[in-house]
Amino acid sequence: MTDKEKKVLENGNGMLKLGIPKGSLEEATIDLFRKAGWRITRGSRNYFPSVDDDELTCSLVRAQEMSRFVEEGILDVGITGRDWILENDSDVVWIEELAYSKVSRRPARWVVIVPKNSPYEKIEDLAGKKLSTELVNFTKRYFAERNIEVKVDYSWGTTEAKVVEGIADAAVEVTETGSTIKAHGLKIIHEMMQSKPYLIANKKSYQDPAKRKKIDTIAMLLKAAEKAIGMVGIKLNVHQEQLEKIVALLPSLNAPTVAGLYKSDWYSVESVVSEETVRQLLPRLLEEGAEGIIEYPLNKII
Repeated sequence: MTDKEKKVLENGNGMLKLGIPKGSLEEATIDLFRKAGWRITRGSRNYFPSVDDDELTCSLVRAQEMSRFVEEGILDVGITGRDWILENDSDVVWIEELAYSKVSRRPARWVVIVPKNSPYEKIEDLAGKKLSTELVNFTKRYFAERNIEVKVDYSWGTTEAKVVEGIADAAVEVTETGSTIKAHGLKIIHEMMQSKPYLIANKKSYQDPAKRKKIDTIAMLLKAAEKAIGMVGIKLNVHQEQLEKIVALLPSLNAPTVAGLYKSDWYSVESVVSEETVRQLLPRLLEEGAEGIIEYPLNKII
């Protein structure tokens, strides 16, 4: 980030300054904000996207730097991984954990990897050895707390290759499934931590009543949007004779909403169900007498 771009961050025109993580979480974060009610628009090579909220300014910031910028007050609030908050040892307010998807997104796992045919089976075996990682500070603290002396070198990328080529005895690398690590002829001997994205805030900003209210609103609506991922609403009509059978078929957050139709012995039934459930549910509802079934997408569940 250039000095000019950093100066724009520091000024912020008195509005709440929001950091969007640039990189792997960027698209998912902007999409989650869209579902929560904010439209964030990026321009070509623009680190300062526009947002349809007069109380907000947006900045694209690398996840690795986000917590430091929030701690320093350059940003009021931002989203980054738990791993980078701990790496920077940042003194921030942890507002809310964000999973982004209840179904497909696994936590990022920081693991210790070694060659598959190496004699190392546990981290204690690495005493006196060299490790390569991007997560330098956390790794140093982690091994020091366990009284294991190791040399930790910063890796600018291709961390796994350094182990394969013998440049490092082991590496601390991030993975979800571990399949890529295995494909490179490496093995995991230890998991150091799991990480998910977090909404974090600057401590001073969070003490300001107006900013705190805005931050809490953002947190609430992001969680509501996240809760709606993979869920749909369904609405149908059913005769009173089949009502109990239909209600028994419907999963719901609490209980289905049932309302009588005007001057009729028919009812309108509404519920929220998972997308996975719908494909098996709809044929069964039709078999039991449901009519006029409507399925609709959900943006938020509060």
